[in-house]
Amino acid sequence: MKKLFILPMLAIYVLVHSCAQAQSSGKDYKDASLTIDERVEALLPLLSLEEKVAQMRIFHANIGVKSDENGKLVLSDRVIEKLKLGIAGIKNPGEHIDAVAAAKLNNELQKYIIESNRWGIPALFVTESYNGVDAEGCTKFGRPIASAASFNPELVKRQWDVVGKEARLRGMHMCHSPEADLVRDPRFGRMSEAFGEDTYLTTQMVTSAIKGVQGDYVGLGNGTHIGAVAKHFAGYGQVLGGSNFAAIEISERTLIDEIYPPFEAAVKDAQTLGIMASHGDLNGIASHGNPALLTGVLRNDWGFNGYVVSDSNDIARLFYFMKVAESPEAAALMGLEAGIDIDLYAEDSYAYLPEMVKTNPEIEKLIDRSVRRVLRTKFILGLFDNPYIDIPEVEKGVRAASSLALAKESDLESVILLKNENEILPLDKNKSLKIALLGPLVKENTKAMFEAVSGGKISFVAEKGFDLTDGKTGVPQLLEKDPKAIAKMVAMAKGADVTILFLGGDEYTSKEAFFNNALGDRATIDPVGPQDELLEEIKATGKPVIVVLKHRRTLSINVIAEQANAILDTWDLSEFGDESTARIIFGEVSPSGKLPVTVPRSIGQMPFHYSMKEINYKKGYLFLEDGPIYPFGYGLSYASFEYSDLKLSSDEITPNSEIEVSVTVKNTGKVKAKEVVQMYIKDEIGSVTRPDKELKAFEKIELNPGEAKTVTFKITPKMLEFTGLQMTKVLEAGDYAVKVGTSSSTYIETAFKLKK
Repeated sequence: MKKLFILPMLAIYVLVHSCAQAQSSGKDYKDASLTIDERVEALLPLLSLEEKVAQMRIFHANIGVKSDENGKLVLSDRVIEKLKLGIAGIKNPGEHIDAVAAAKLNNELQKYIIESNRWGIPALFVTESYNGVDAEGCTKFGRPIASAASFNPELVKRQWDVVGKEARLRGMHMCHSPEADLVRDPRFGRMSEAFGEDTYLTTQMVTSAIKGVQGDYVGLGNGTHIGAVAKHFAGYGQVLGGSNFAAIEISERTLIDEIYPPFEAAVKDAQTLGIMASHGDLNGIASHGNPALLTGVLRNDWGFNGYVVSDSNDIARLFYFMKVAESPEAAALMGLEAGIDIDLYAEDSYAYLPEMVKTNPEIEKLIDRSVRRVLRTKFILGLFDNPYIDIPEVEKGVRAASSLALAKESDLESVILLKNENEILPLDKNKSLKIALLGPLVKENTKAMFEAVSGGKISFVAEKGFDLTDGKTGVPQLLEKDPKAIAKMVAMAKGADVTILFLGGDEYTSKEAFFNNALGDRATIDPVGPQDELLEEIKATGKPVIVVLKHRRTLSINVIAEQANAILDTWDLSEFGDESTARIIFGEVSPSGKLPVTVPRSIGQMPFHYSMKEINYKKGYLFLEDGPIYPFGYGLSYASFEYSDLKLSSDEITPNSEIEVSVTVKNTGKVKAKEVVQMYIKDEIGSVTRPDKELKAFEKIELNPGEAKTVTFKITPKMLEFTGLQMTKVLEAGDYAVKVGTSSSTYIETAFKLKK
């Protein structure tokens, strides 16, 4: 009976498909004078079912896209077969070759793709960005969490503008970045890929990044920038236990008030072209099979009209990993119905769709929905009209002097001064000093970079001493302590006037834990190996110790905070990171970075972000000092700043009015310096338990010694909304505190009332 049923259904499908082609608009999709939607509707009916599904799949270039010794395109048989019908896109073609070679390769690849499918549909070439474009020969910026420490959205936008330009010049079109996730668990190995723990800070940074990489959207069609894919929707940064692929449990209220806003702003404000779904589930519902999330919230509520791409192989995992689908085909249908438009990498997911349509023709309506979104993106990017890169422009535009200068500028605004005992910093380069550069995070060029900054009177010795791990990319192992290496560094410290100790973590101690044969998360956040012991032994020499902290996850630096005379937290800076650090150490620039996360004393305090509910702070823990080592928003300067004269334009606000907040900030120090003025609001009484405080505005200012400036912010009713008892946004009358200062724990405050 089943076979008898298939034949008439197949006949109906063929008839419907033929009619669709016959009912084409009669317009030519190649006609650039038509609107984008008109071009999409002219092209879509021409495609066969198999050609449509091809526009819903991305494969990685490592399966057989490369260049030979003469720079000519070489494709594997597998890739040739895939490209016969066209393709949505290819991930990372040319990532391991320089920009000019990549542009030539991608031009040749695009030409092959266009000429190999019936309708000449170009492909999207996709990259990522964690330190600038993730490809050879591009400007290497600091990681996103380092740039977040700058508290300078305009600076971040300029960074990502370079990313967008350099990627487009390589022949790329989309970027599976930036991350709009909040990262609140430092056990999670991917922490540094995002912009920190706070909703408002992340929102400002992610919208700046998207606007930058997309060239304020106009750069897409002009062929100068690439499209962003904000990820991972939603809640991915807070997997249980900090373990990648684990479940995600976040209350609906927290999702709405804290997790969703950066994504909503990415859609509504920054106009991101794409969204990537989360690896995880969300309160028991697998994100890749969640229509309420991917269609309801994203499209119906926020009006998103771009495409949604799966994370790597995650549609298929609805069956074999999440176990919420009964078969691979059921997983494919679940992802399609939920609103996933593009299947990333899988061979056991959307590849089944053509056969599935034969038994369920209604599926083609969902396929058409997704293909429209993909084709629309390609038209927005101008790929049908200008699919190729102008090679002579590549050398001028990639690693331009201005881009390298921007990387250095970004570093200087991102370094955080956590401790400066007896104002040991900055060091005076006019004094004759011998400095020891020591520790496992010393690089081959660290000494040269410091020498280039310090001048002729300073002499250096340098010694890495030991590695933190064996350097295996999948599952790295800690190394045995090397007493001889420690003894050698202690001896070098004894012979020096000052030791600069490079500690923290590296790309092996904090990284993505891929699905198979890879670990990157940790059960503790103490510095790995004998780093604390090394610090203690060098401190025992009686010589001053400055710690430069390099890391990709928050570390519980109890010993470092106690023992070091000074601490510079650099996270993971650009390719010029050590040079920038040296410039700050020798006082060319005053540090102005602020912590984008809370620094806990112990992993046992987690969850532990500054904006937790006030009731979370009622009790501490036995045998542990209360509070963090350093709070969110914290960062010292070589100057000192005095906050005064905090004023409100009114002590009352209504649903239809605003309040202006003003504060005077004075540089009472001896050097020119930048300061991040931060405004927090606390709802004193709410119908549901409320955060202790929430960052609602900030501004980075620069002041000369003795100079004062009045900084103003606006308090709007929107800032005071939250999700109430009935799970709808409410604006509640009552008392609110305004706290303006230098961190989440140091401020002056006043109050106002909301009247309705």
